[in-house]
Amino acid sequence: MARPMTPRPARPTQRRPLGRLRKARGFVMLEALVAGLIFAIGVLAIVGLQSAMTQAQTVGKFRGDATYLASELVGVLWADLPNLNNYNTAQCSGYARCSEWAAKVARSLPGGTATVAVNATTGVVTISISWATRSGVQTYSTSSAVAA
Repeated sequence: MARPMTPRPARPTQRRPLGRLRKARGFVMLEALVAGLIFAIGVLAIVGLQSAMTQAQTVGKFRGDATYLASELVGVLWADLPNLNNYNTAQCSGYARCSEWAAKVARSLPGGTATVAVNATTGVVTISISWATRSGVQTYSTSSAVAA
């Protein structure tokens, strides 16, 4: 025998008031847009930091190259003491060792130029190396007593 069908009691439906639904629409989309904006700002900050680090590294490399080139010339001067006056900037182009070194400065540094001042009486040599960067002209100068 079949059981007689009894109707199920109706469930009370819970409905939100229509005003709340309209206020809540688009909230997830707004959250996603704000999250995307924050992420984009973070990426731009990282790119800016990378750019600044690369520029600082380039400036440091050029300064290191200039230091090395000046030290190299001081070593050459110690080995060539009798011809010390030939390393003055005015006579440099006519002396092979000095002109080779000046050409190396021009090749190694962007817009690289060098001036050498030799004081024959004291034996003090002053070397100034300049090069161009985005922020302007950079200069490295050093003095060394080469001869007594």
